[in-house]
Amino acid sequence: MRLFVALTPPQDALAELEAAVAELRADWPGLRWAGQDRWHLTLAFLGEVAESRLDGLRDRLARAVGRHRVLRLRIGRGGALPSPAKARVLCAHIDGDAQALSDLRRLAGSVAAAARRAGAPPPDEGRRYRPHVTLARSKRPANLGPLVASLSEFSGAPWDAAMVELILSHTGPQPSYQTIGSWPLRAGRTGQAG
Repeated sequence: MRLFVALTPPQDALAELEAAVAELRADWPGLRWAGQDRWHLTLAFLGEVAESRLDGLRDRLARAVGRHRVLRLRIGRGGALPSPAKARVLCAHIDGDAQALSDLRRLAGSVAAAARRAGAPPPDEGRRYRPHVTLARSKRPANLGPLVASLSEFSGAPWDAAMVELILSHTGPQPSYQTIGSWPLRAGRTGQAG
């Protein structure tokens, strides 16, 4: 089972981003654009996980998520990974105040630690966490600087991240996602996305 743990922005936040991205797609047909139905904020990519680990993973994630409060975030400016000049990923960064972003990094660390304890260690654990929504991918490194510049002023409306999801990724010609677990963050918000 190919799994990841994520926050999914609300539909109105995704619609704002879609409006900013829609007109850019036609000029960049060489990119593999992700549909709005697959936009999310990954907390931990777990990769292939044995089905026998699933119950323990759900238990550990429930405990980890329950220690963290709702986060006030927003989808922000465009970016590219690893860099605009040699990018494989076009993304939109996640913004919020310093406390919310710090709490988001702690949540991602807790989720990764829970997965590790459940026997499903994230393959990229230990790398610097860079919260973003992936918009498109390139098979080869490409100069996506013009796209990043086009999205440099984007700043969506603030939203509350209140639910963490465990998502099964179905790969193939028509990739899709299926939520197979979800847990609420604690009531009370941290951060103001101002």
